[in-house]
Amino acid sequence: MITINKKFVVDEQGNPKEVIILFEDFKKIEELLGLDLDENAIKDLQEARKDREGGNINTYMDLDSI
Repeated sequence: MITINKKFVVDEQGNPKEVIILFEDFKKIEELLGLDLDENAIKDLQEARKDREGGNINTYMDLDSI
């Protein structure tokens, strides 16, 4: 679990309008969501998903062989 330190920016009525987080926390969130991946990594993941959903087990390695 990730702990995110944050500060809320509120308007005159006390309604939250913005959240300020540490840049380090932002980078962790980006990594968790996969937003830091390049185009090639995204394409590889999309292909792997298609193989998994299509039942193409020949494209996967056995854990013992890694």
